[in-house]
Amino acid sequence: MRYADGVTRAAGLDRPVGSLVPRTGPKFEALGVRTAGDLLRYYPRRYADPSRLTDIAGLVIDEKVSVVAEVRSCSGVLRARSSGKLRVEAQVTDGRSVLHLAFFAQREHMAKRFVQELRPGRRGLFTGKVGWFNGRAQLANPEAVWFDADDEGAALEHAARPLPVYPASAGLDSARIATAVQLVLDPLRDGDVPDPVPAQVRDARGLGDLLPALRAIHRPETEEDWRAARRRQRYEEAFVLQAELARRRARAAAQPAVARPHVPGGLLDAFDERLPFTLTAGQRAVGEQVAAELAQPVPMQRLLQGEVGSGKTVVALRAMLQVVDSGGQAALLAPTEVLAAQHARSLRAMLGDLAEGGMLGGADQGTRVALLTGSVTGAARKQALLDAASGAAGIVVGTHALLEKTVQFAELGLVVVDEQHRFGVEQRDALRAKASAQPHLLAMTATPIPRTVAMTVFGDLETSVLDELPAGRSPITTFVVPAHLPTWMSRTWARVREEVARGGRAYVVCPRITGDDADGADLVADEPATLGDQGATPRRPPRAVLEVVEELRSLPELAGVGVGMLHGRLAPEEKDRALADFASGAVPVLVSTTVVEVGVDVPEATAMVILDADLFGVSQLHQLRGRVGRGSAPGVCLLVSGAQEGGPGHERLRTVAETLDGFALAAFDLEQRREGDVLGASQSGGSTSLRLLRVTRDGDLIEQARADARAVVEQDPELESYPALRDAIEALLAGEREEFLDRA
Repeated sequence: MRYADGVTRAAGLDRPVGSLVPRTGPKFEALGVRTAGDLLRYYPRRYADPSRLTDIAGLVIDEKVSVVAEVRSCSGVLRARSSGKLRVEAQVTDGRSVLHLAFFAQREHMAKRFVQELRPGRRGLFTGKVGWFNGRAQLANPEAVWFDADDEGAALEHAARPLPVYPASAGLDSARIATAVQLVLDPLRDGDVPDPVPAQVRDARGLGDLLPALRAIHRPETEEDWRAARRRQRYEEAFVLQAELARRRARAAAQPAVARPHVPGGLLDAFDERLPFTLTAGQRAVGEQVAAELAQPVPMQRLLQGEVGSGKTVVALRAMLQVVDSGGQAALLAPTEVLAAQHARSLRAMLGDLAEGGMLGGADQGTRVALLTGSVTGAARKQALLDAASGAAGIVVGTHALLEKTVQFAELGLVVVDEQHRFGVEQRDALRAKASAQPHLLAMTATPIPRTVAMTVFGDLETSVLDELPAGRSPITTFVVPAHLPTWMSRTWARVREEVARGGRAYVVCPRITGDDADGADLVADEPATLGDQGATPRRPPRAVLEVVEELRSLPELAGVGVGMLHGRLAPEEKDRALADFASGAVPVLVSTTVVEVGVDVPEATAMVILDADLFGVSQLHQLRGRVGRGSAPGVCLLVSGAQEGGPGHERLRTVAETLDGFALAAFDLEQRREGDVLGASQSGGSTSLRLLRVTRDGDLIEQARADARAVVEQDPELESYPALRDAIEALLAGEREEFLDRA
């Protein structure tokens, strides 16, 4: 059906944006807006109130802003002496602070028009990028929308209605975006915009229809209009995502798996009898959950997360032993060779002769633990491949090397993926495809995940949480050390010497490998400066492993103490040697990048010094700190930082120093850094595939949407009756987002 205005009900929203605005189409595409439908979902960032002036002092340098302000003065037409270029300068104010405007013109009549418009006392919305020129804040060539239009009706309308302010770009200001949006909105009628939220869900939740909500977002009459519409759209985003997660979960549950029940008197019972410690209540509870799911003929899909040192490895090992007892094998996939080798050593140490099946001195009911990484070659590799293919190795640990075609299993029944978010969907599926039937899956993460993030990204997995530390774990004390005070730094290295003298080991963590290295840790970007922050002294480049190693070897406080190094560019044998020397005490100080963040377990390590600690995220600092105090001796963590007291970097460090609760720190980190793109690669900041939904704020709404989506999928697993919902899911998972979600 086609209307006189040319809008097609079925396909009108698929029109390229260039057909609406031919001259600026490419600029819209640069914002991710490619179709008319995309324009409807390109929501305002905020709403300007013409009756309220913007707080100019709070503006951020280099940020694109829209400011409601009043003209205080105008310079008239000025001409540059050297170039002859014309400009007009003006000052606008919020009544307290002043912001300078500069308008550049090629023709004198254009400059005179600026002068005429910039009459003192006029109020308008000025949009541009905040710069810093000649010691003052300035907007250069800002877009101006005036609130005292010649038409009295238009002026009253401006004064009474919130004014949408869109995320803009160079050459495409908020006003032009608003005009383009109206080109799409104006001709639409009921039924033109398919609604992904089913009618029964909208009715149950008291949600309005989609088209009125879109009109209220883009052209609200009152503040309540756009607030209610945004709530409705946040729910829609949550519902669409949760529907896809529920659909994936239903598909996995529909695939048959081999039941792996507990076998009395088997390896698991033998292991439990030999445990030199008592399992925590959390480990027992999670172990019972996992055991019950392994015993079912449907594949287990569980995410195990826990506090640093909470004993996730023991829970995973008990699950693997239950599978081995029932005739299956378990594969443990780790992201790095260091972590894979550490896992293999830990599993063999915990199992003892139970990991020496068929070997001289091995237990009668024992199995083997095989290790397959890129650096395992020659006879060792051939033996590991044979043990995996024959079933002699009930547990096979490895990196991406496990995915190679030459690696075969006799009966793969359980896949354990450590730090699973580091693996893509093809890699995970390549391993699971080595099983004759769908294997059970246990995903582990060492980073505590706030509940809202778990629901948003891992909603298709059952989640288990370990938040209790095993008995006997030593406390860790954390201090913030000001890097600019020589006496404090001298005391830091003296403390390292004392720990070594008591038989301990010390990590020294740096953000980079070399001084000219652009890579390194996932560093936290410096907070943007506001107008009141100008003139701050630039900080020196972050510390690097190679330079710090040489510095420590020359310090009098560490005279005679061996200092080694570990980073990702070392050859595998060099990494193994560095860790072995560190663990044995031959080289008790190890300068490293964050390669030691996860999985490295040296019980004698009692001290950690993190240089440029304010460049790291809160959760990452907590993970690093968890590498010490893993034995009987207490640990100390020294956060060395040049961050100014009271600034955001110093606040992060203070928070880490004050609590050992990883879940509390993860929630704080999420709030401070913002959630980033929960469906993509961006780790922090405002870039996100979710336009309005925020996991830091909308936990209750996400939970409601999750329940509603599961109910819909239970009735219609493939959403055959909900084509609009299917289309919305497809749009949500466009590009790399589907692969990212698959990593869950």
